Amino acid sequence: MELEKDFFSQQDTMGDDHLSGSAHTPLRDDAFAMSDPEKIALIEEKVGDILYTLGMDLTDDSLKGTPKRVAKMFVNEIFSGLHPDRKPKASTFENKYKYGEILVEKNITLYSTCEHHLLPIVGKAHVAYISNGNVVGLSKMNRIVQYYAQRPQVQERLTIQIVRELQQVLNTKDVACVIDAKHLCVNARGISDITSSTVTGEFGGAFQQPDKKQEFLDYIKLPTEF
Repeated sequence: MELEKDFFSQQDTMGDDHLSGSAHTPLRDDAFAMSDPEKIALIEEKVGDILYTLGMDLTDDSLKGTPKRVAKMFVNEIFSGLHPDRKPKASTFENKYKYGEILVEKNITLYSTCEHHLLPIVGKAHVAYISNGNVVGLSKMNRIVQYYAQRPQVQERLTIQIVRELQQVLNTKDVACVIDAKHLCVNARGISDITSSTVTGEFGGAFQQPDKKQEFLDYIKLPTEF
């Protein structure tokens, strides 16, 4: 029993310290054996159990639909990026105009969920690449960010996953991503520091060179006012 208490205490501390073990989302081999409707039905039951355990009256008009709403939200929305069938198709096109400088898609709105406490992560992603002969539609960069954000996440992993996906799509190492986000597991619980945000960056290929990295960071600082 003492060993068990020590284990769970250690896991809680790891979550507070924002540690993560892999650049891959930890999924079981049978993660998609159940259909989405089956998952929704099971999650609905479990959420109901949690609310009941907390003492909530699930016969109240305001609460009786909550378990199903939460279950549908988990499967169809905030964790929808877990399913590989939902990965956006990112077609590439020949760079006919021979644009050879950095292309930056900045201020991409990002909503994700902290996998340690299942609380929101809200922020902005800034993504850049240098064409290796191919370009990708601008909206596809937003969709790739959204796809990897819509799963239980840690920000470090999310940053790496976005870069690796675009490297594969564009067939180039010259991809970079910076994310600046607020974590409600920090802002709304624990230390309850409402002013802090977390910044992560992943720089591939040419962006590992100090001048290219700085050029990308300078682009991010440009005001966007229309």
